[in-house]
Amino acid sequence: MSYKKKQLSVQEVNEPMAAYLPIGSPVPFYQLLNGVKATSVATDFDILKLSRQGLPKKTLLSLAQKISFTLQELAGVMHISDRTLQRYEDAAIIKTEYAEKAIELARLYSRGQEVFGSMDKFKQWMRTPAHIYKGETPASLLDTSIGFDMIFKELGRIEHGIFA
Repeated sequence: MSYKKKQLSVQEVNEPMAAYLPIGSPVPFYQLLNGVKATSVATDFDILKLSRQGLPKKTLLSLAQKISFTLQELAGVMHISDRTLQRYEDAAIIKTEYAEKAIELARLYSRGQEVFGSMDKFKQWMRTPAHIYKGETPASLLDTSIGFDMIFKELGRIEHGIFA
């Protein structure tokens, strides 16, 4: 038996990237982080640098307010006691591992806003128990990176109309 390999044409290989981009402009995550300018997060390496530098406490508190998290919920996601978080001065730079979680929260919520079309709808979805998460709310999964990943994947399924 002889198999012929299909030769791909240049047109098939060089498809335009625009065909894969979502309709509408994405919501930049840095808008949820007060004080972070668009020019400072142009690439993934810029985001990495921002994470390593840390974020001021006031930026974290602003993020919590924008995504309707209490101080206790934010502290739980970042694996820090709420009392320890309260002790920081507002201008104090919060450590790398906490800044990284805050950046991930901002990225998640801006992605959710993009998929749901509004921040309020996404925040409501995050607080609603879901069968796919064994009756837990998506917000309750944010204490682990695996939980973040599960929510990002579900957002992709929702965006493409694949419901569990």
